[in-house]
Amino acid sequence: MSIPVHELHAASYHARQVPEYTEVVEGVWAIPVPLSGSALRYVTVFLIDTADGLVLVDAGYDHPSCWQSFHRSVESIGHRVEAITTVFLTHNHPDHVGFADHLRTVSRAQIVMGRADDFATMRRERGGFLQQLRAALDLTGAPPDVADAMYADAVAVAVHAESLRLDHAPADETAFRFGDVTLLAVPTPGHTYGHTVYFDTRGLVFTGDTMMAEGPTQLAIVSRPDDDPAADLFRSLARIRALGATIACPAHQYPYREVAARVDELTAFHRGEVEAVRELVDDGDTAWPLAQRMKWPRPWAELGRGSRRFHLVHALALLRAVRR
Repeated sequence: MSIPVHELHAASYHARQVPEYTEVVEGVWAIPVPLSGSALRYVTVFLIDTADGLVLVDAGYDHPSCWQSFHRSVESIGHRVEAITTVFLTHNHPDHVGFADHLRTVSRAQIVMGRADDFATMRRERGGFLQQLRAALDLTGAPPDVADAMYADAVAVAVHAESLRLDHAPADETAFRFGDVTLLAVPTPGHTYGHTVYFDTRGLVFTGDTMMAEGPTQLAIVSRPDDDPAADLFRSLARIRALGATIACPAHQYPYREVAARVDELTAFHRGEVEAVRELVDDGDTAWPLAQRMKWPRPWAELGRGSRRFHLVHALALLRAVRR
């Protein structure tokens, strides 16, 4: 298990409570933002104090309660949201991009996210999220009524319009300097195709959803013939390891130490998943029968439809790794 930077933050997570904001290192604050109506309970955004103003990593849901909670926390720390100059988004999921545009209206902040996750680019090259999901569900081989029901569930919870406009959309490793603080944007596909981690050269890496303190990484949706998110993830984990960070700051759970050991643990887990699929799969199998034979945290028969959808799409990504 990862070593928490603050035991109380980890204890709150394990108790299924929303923790208080905490200072990870001097000038870097972890701010948990409660997620209204979500089983995730909260997403952690990170506020960095620099000589050139405040910098934010990730931006919760687009919901008034998220914005109000974030605003209160920033003021309690002793800062003002109007002083935020730049918002770095790790990826384009709704619990990460939510109030970024509202913050830009309030503070004129610049918004940065990886090129492949830029909504305009994504729609042009891959289609919108729901289009990708529909294609993936069809690729799984699930019965049409099952695939239709899973898709309808996703439509009901698609909570953002994919209209956010970026000021910067780096496709390669890019340095952003704020006085004596440098953040390196490092493309790390695997969870999404444009997922980006941000390496603070003082030794912190903001890992988004690529590498949390505990548990696996949810692989990206497979919707095109060249998609292989498991292979993407293995390359991304190696790239994170090479950064030499001493503290990882994920968007969920809690900040932790021993980053290289966590990379090795997560890599071994997902390589084990690929090998397990290789052993389980028969010629001609689709992801649908495979997912029902795989080992999940709870038996397939006990999973709700939403959990089955996540696991089914994950199984499709693992099957793509084996078949390629």
